[in-house]
Amino acid sequence: MENAEPIPRTRLPGAPIPSVPDVDDSVVPLEPAPIGPDTVWQPPALYAREPRRHPWEIPVLVIAVLASVAAYGLVITLVALGMISQFLLIPLVLPLLVFLGRGLGYASMRANAVQVTPTQFPDAFAIVVEAAARYGMEYVPDAYVMNGNGQVNAFASGHGFRRYIVVYSDLFEVGGRARSPEALKFVIGHEVGHIAAGHTSYWRQLFSSLIMSVPILGSLLSRAQEYTADNYGYYSRPDGAAPMIGLLSSGKYLLSAIDFDQFADRAVHERGFFITLVNALSAHPVLTWRAAALRDRTRSGAILFRPRAFVRGTGSGHVTAVPAPHAPAQVAAGSLPNGLSETGTY
Repeated sequence: MENAEPIPRTRLPGAPIPSVPDVDDSVVPLEPAPIGPDTVWQPPALYAREPRRHPWEIPVLVIAVLASVAAYGLVITLVALGMISQFLLIPLVLPLLVFLGRGLGYASMRANAVQVTPTQFPDAFAIVVEAAARYGMEYVPDAYVMNGNGQVNAFASGHGFRRYIVVYSDLFEVGGRARSPEALKFVIGHEVGHIAAGHTSYWRQLFSSLIMSVPILGSLLSRAQEYTADNYGYYSRPDGAAPMIGLLSSGKYLLSAIDFDQFADRAVHERGFFITLVNALSAHPVLTWRAAALRDRTRSGAILFRPRAFVRGTGSGHVTAVPAPHAPAQVAAGSLPNGLSETGTY
């Protein structure tokens, strides 16, 4: 093996951003040494490379901005012409209300939550630093842990020039060695991704605040942003995607018992008008669709209509189509006691 040719190394377009603590990723193998006779090297799939925005995000945001400007202009014009009451000018104080709301939210975290620092939850601090470095950010956002009172949640926000993430304690506990630190790293990467993608800026929140109150259209923008943040989380910790879905769907104690493929398959199995409507009204993609998007990194997540094909991963975020598996609850005929059948009509 002394005369073996060295593996050619170069900086690939899809390689991670350098300067991540303790990770030498300035160069990656052009083509790793094969590990078996049938090895096929696949470069990362489209959404397994550096984070990309969901293709619906910017178009819907542009509609939101144009609609907000048009609404403000219409109200001002009608009031100036004396056609409507001056009381309708009250919504024009929205910029001040958004500013005050962001300031109060940030102050509440500073006054009540536990800040993640190099000496307080140092492991979590390192995760935040690594995510910010990997995304090419110029600063490390603040991070806080707050009492979740049983809720599993996290969010990102900002005020002025400050940006921060908040992780509820019940979700933060998942980072313990007994559960899944990968899931916590994915979630933190997701939230830092919101900041890196500009979702927490004052002007973005101001101009999207009106559309967010419009059913379906507002939630459409929110779902696109969540898919974008998932792309950041996946780029930071791809092996945290499956346990993260388990965490959100079943809680911090059962996450490791969830069959990720079976859960993602249900995005195709579960169909109908009300499934589509539930997703359309939700600020986050429904979890089965979200799982399907995290499994198949060759395309963006389903935003309005469910995924149509059953797939399995082949590596580097790629997938291949497979025959339709049985519905998860389907059992063999005659296997249930006392002549019972599967759930049907009552």
